[in-house]
Amino acid sequence: MSADRNTTGTDSPAARLQTLFEGHRLTPTQRRIAHSMVRRAADVPFLSSVELAELAGVSQPSVTRFAVALGFDGYPALRRHLREVAPAEPAPDAGAYNEYQQAVEAEIENLRHLAEVLADPRPVQRAGRVLAASRPLPVLGLRAAAAQAYGFSYFAAKVHPDVRLLDEGGTMLQDRIDAAVRAGASALLCFALPRHPREVVDTLVYAKESGLTTVTVADSAFAPVARASDLLLPAAVGTGLAFDTACAPMLLGRVLLEAMCDDLPDAQARLEEFDTRAAARGLFVE
Repeated sequence: MSADRNTTGTDSPAARLQTLFEGHRLTPTQRRIAHSMVRRAADVPFLSSVELAELAGVSQPSVTRFAVALGFDGYPALRRHLREVAPAEPAPDAGAYNEYQQAVEAEIENLRHLAEVLADPRPVQRAGRVLAASRPLPVLGLRAAAAQAYGFSYFAAKVHPDVRLLDEGGTMLQDRIDAAVRAGASALLCFALPRHPREVVDTLVYAKESGLTTVTVADSAFAPVARASDLLLPAAVGTGLAFDTACAPMLLGRVLLEAMCDDLPDAQARLEEFDTRAAARGLFVE
């Protein structure tokens, strides 16, 4: 876990929760509870252990064991602590919204949380420098995260001289990382979203063992990819619909692009050159 990852520079309930969890070795079940608590940071101090268990999709005893793992006597002690560090009132009731509106409101909340995290720009700026310096730059994203990796790679290729998209798994994946390392790559960017494929974790581990600095955009600071990431940038996904929504990870990818451009001295010249050629070709409808 990178020391930069949780330095948000804010005092939001979600940020304080992440600080509470920092430094604890959590089991996968406990990471699931922690992730659920961060996503519902304003509501959690008012939930019973049974309600929190339902929210996280775990058993009530798991919530109790989680509280003990954090150093509390039990869940009541943890909840008392949360009430001291959280707002005095729970979040507004969303019961008046239909299910589609609730999904949108949840994404708006995810974006607000991302804005709080970005109050401290240093982790993203550090990631931008690392990615800009890597020639070539491999970008990994499998299954649900493939679209995020493709979108980043599409725009990054306009300013970075050598971007290599890794959006298909299989036995060739490690070969392509080997080829990137031989060509001079120093870092790898990964987009990791639920459900997390085992192959993504294995590939990140292999990339680290190959000497690459791994930068990961993931749905949570407690995602399974965290242990294999040198710098993890969290952006929550929406879970209110049949399929997850990923507005915050997409926006974080664009922010990361901006930070990378800041460390590519010829980025603006490359963009202007592309615009000139596109106009000459009549590429876009005016």
